[in-house]
Amino acid sequence: MTADLGPRPADHVLVRTLYSAVSRGTEASVFRGEVPLSQHQAMRAPFQEGEFPGPVKYGYCSVGEVLETPDSPGGALVNQTVFCLYPHQDLYSVPASAVSVLPDDLPPERAVLTANMETAVNAVWDARPSAGDVIVVIGAGVVGLLIAWLCRQVPGAHVSVVDVDPSRRPVAQGFGLEFLDTAPLGADADLVFHASGSSDGLASALAVAGVEATVVEVSWYGTRAVSLPLGEAFHSRRLTIQSSQVGRIPPERTPRWNHTRRRKLALDLLRDTRLDALITGETDFDTLPDVMAELSRNPRGVLCHRIRYANRAP
Repeated sequence: MTADLGPRPADHVLVRTLYSAVSRGTEASVFRGEVPLSQHQAMRAPFQEGEFPGPVKYGYCSVGEVLETPDSPGGALVNQTVFCLYPHQDLYSVPASAVSVLPDDLPPERAVLTANMETAVNAVWDARPSAGDVIVVIGAGVVGLLIAWLCRQVPGAHVSVVDVDPSRRPVAQGFGLEFLDTAPLGADADLVFHASGSSDGLASALAVAGVEATVVEVSWYGTRAVSLPLGEAFHSRRLTIQSSQVGRIPPERTPRWNHTRRRKLALDLLRDTRLDALITGETDFDTLPDVMAELSRNPRGVLCHRIRYANRAP
């Protein structure tokens, strides 16, 4: 599919994409037409074209090189590598304020994880882990692993990651995390994150939570219904289910944090070379329709799938 960029507004930059990434959970839901009518506005990507259920141009994990800026030639952003919440497209124009310059030691190949890292940071902010906490993460996808990796750095915290897909064990262990293929019943966890995208996973999250513990729900289900065993020990243990969504910064942080500052933090955190393990595949931009169809049917074994544009002329 081709698009006409039209005249570039005075405050826009022209970006040539180097890499993008498929946000497997959300994009697969969009691809399958599973965005509820009530969420058509809330789930719009920043530069989405079209309306749900489709067709839409969707995505928000784009890394590229700035070709032209409002003050070109010689503008400060020219030739800089930047991240932008833009759909999969090889050349695009956006306001200069919409791009974030990558740190010098962050390769563009890894920077496609920026949106995932922001989601993980926001979830950790919502959860407020403390020193010494027993923490269980149900679901070892990209966001689940990033959450666990962040929590692992809390002093004295014991972090376990649970997933039914054994291919994720080496990645988790490479991050210094305990990996389990079933939820550790009797874990008496202080804090549980759920990121598996399944109702069974959420039920497991409730089962491992200790008295007065919080379960932070990171998964988004689209139009799918979720059934929970709230008639078991949910009330006697006085559990809390806390939603987390990257679109809103937790209210206690809004006096000092905004999306720009959070983005900078995410980019800084991605400088760790171990995070390359979250990229499990890469294909050319031309193959994206087939890749999306396959990932929406069979995501097993896939963490972050990267799309490569470097072989395309500007």
